[in-house]
Amino acid sequence: MSRWSNIPAGTLFLRIVLWLLAFVTITPFLLLLLTSIKSKADVLQGAFALPAYPHFENYVDAWNAGHFNIYFWNSIIVVIPVVAASVFLGLLTGFAFAYLSFPFRRTLFAILTLGMMVPAEAFIIPLYYEMRYLGLINTYAALIVPQIAMSIPFSTIFLASAMQQLPEEVLEAAVLDGAGRFYILRKIVIPLMVPAMSTLALFLFIWTWNEFLIPFILVNDDAYRTLPLGMLFFQGRYTVNTPVLTAGAVIVIFPLIVTYLVFQRRFIAGLTAGATK
Repeated sequence: MSRWSNIPAGTLFLRIVLWLLAFVTITPFLLLLLTSIKSKADVLQGAFALPAYPHFENYVDAWNAGHFNIYFWNSIIVVIPVVAASVFLGLLTGFAFAYLSFPFRRTLFAILTLGMMVPAEAFIIPLYYEMRYLGLINTYAALIVPQIAMSIPFSTIFLASAMQQLPEEVLEAAVLDGAGRFYILRKIVIPLMVPAMSTLALFLFIWTWNEFLIPFILVNDDAYRTLPLGMLFFQGRYTVNTPVLTAGAVIVIFPLIVTYLVFQRRFIAGLTAGATK
């Protein structure tokens, strides 16, 4: 008797649906990878046609001609402080909203929630004039500071919700032992919040890495462009060379895939933390 005969029909149907969804999701990326190692002549043979041999020189051409070495490091310079500052500030504000009592607490939390719902398109023009007034156009600060401000509402709500899932007995015991707020935050809350903080960091990394509108409006100097913005100008120059163009797209998304694969266990642990409380 095969192993499939022991699986209930409902479970087997669900597995088939999930495999189909996974196939539909992965196929476009596999086609992107396949196209990136083809020659221009191979592309004309069809989307699923295999090349005679892999043309890895497409990645070299894209990296050199598209200035991806500059854009890649610019993205790194922007992403690291945004993720670090957003997680740190979200930890402090999340702790305050989760455990402390202060005037207008509910009102401030509602304002924070509303701020998260405002799209960037609604304030990008005032933001541009504000940055120009401060002399920050075409600087790394123009890319970093707005991103941190936009990330704080989500970081606060995400971490405050995760903190409320922590065992209350542990926190009450620390209070009874005379522990102060910063001691509780540093010695008790932060170690328990590592999975949630890792998940938040991964979310912020993906969003900041893919951010397009703010760099597009606030930066017009090639020396400060990030990878998604650089890909726009690269695409304009290589519309007829599809393999090199797709190689550039792979360069842009490759760090996201590697980061997700490295931190996927912490990502899942962070999402399911508190689910069995």
